[in-house]
Amino acid sequence: MTSIAPLPAVILEPLVKMALAEDLGRSGDITSNSTVPAETRSKVVIASREEGRIAGLDLAELAFKTVDPTLTVKRLKPEGSDVKKGDEVMEIEGRARSILTAERVALNFVGRMSGIATLTLKMVRAVGNHKARIAATRKTTPGLRAIEKYAVQVGGGIPHRYGLDDAVLIKDNHIAMAGGVKVAIRGAKQNIGHTVKIEVEVDTLAQLKEVLEEGVDIVMLDNMSLEDMAAAVKMVAGRAVIEASGGVTLDRIPKIAATGVDLISSGAITHSAPNFDVGLDFKAAA
Repeated sequence: MTSIAPLPAVILEPLVKMALAEDLGRSGDITSNSTVPAETRSKVVIASREEGRIAGLDLAELAFKTVDPTLTVKRLKPEGSDVKKGDEVMEIEGRARSILTAERVALNFVGRMSGIATLTLKMVRAVGNHKARIAATRKTTPGLRAIEKYAVQVGGGIPHRYGLDDAVLIKDNHIAMAGGVKVAIRGAKQNIGHTVKIEVEVDTLAQLKEVLEEGVDIVMLDNMSLEDMAAAVKMVAGRAVIEASGGVTLDRIPKIAATGVDLISSGAITHSAPNFDVGLDFKAAA
């Protein structure tokens, strides 16, 4: 199990309310309201249908409580727990209609975030005994970056940049439009604050040599061969943090990590993570 600081309610609440509003539409839950008597009370659990790492319980609880503050929600597994198929992770008790109305939004958040956390965990474990850390990218679902990067952290990875405003990352198009890598680096150094780090993307060892002559905090080795990555690590010789990116798969991670890079970044952690299978099971009338 891993434990990181939960995201504040000011971030989570708008996401939950947006999801509920999308689901409720113009007239609310017409199925539950027309089939289940208003006085019916039930006890249900959210259960895992597969093995992995659970995330998104704060959002699930908030979905139930937003629909009906009188619902009782009990965590059966802590956030970040490793679960097996059949494990019960949350118990909800109260008005049956309210439970049914919040069900899909709650499960969607848990499924999405647990999927990201579980894929991240697999990537972290694939690194083995090497020093490399697994990092997310900005290839996230629009509007959900905060919670998707949080899920990466639950899985044992690190978030990388949250946006365009927290670090300088000079990529090939910046270099082309600035008039060269050295011009771009010098411009960044002149215009950013002293607390902001500079990273430059390179795809050849010749580009790396130019970057090292200027001096930066981080170099990103973009779609390099394993042989060039190993050579780049020797060239850098501790003068910058080294990030490998591009062509990152579970099978290839051990080989990338073995080159000696410090970070391995992957967009697939967020944009291609499979949904984690969780369901809501009826336990008893309450």
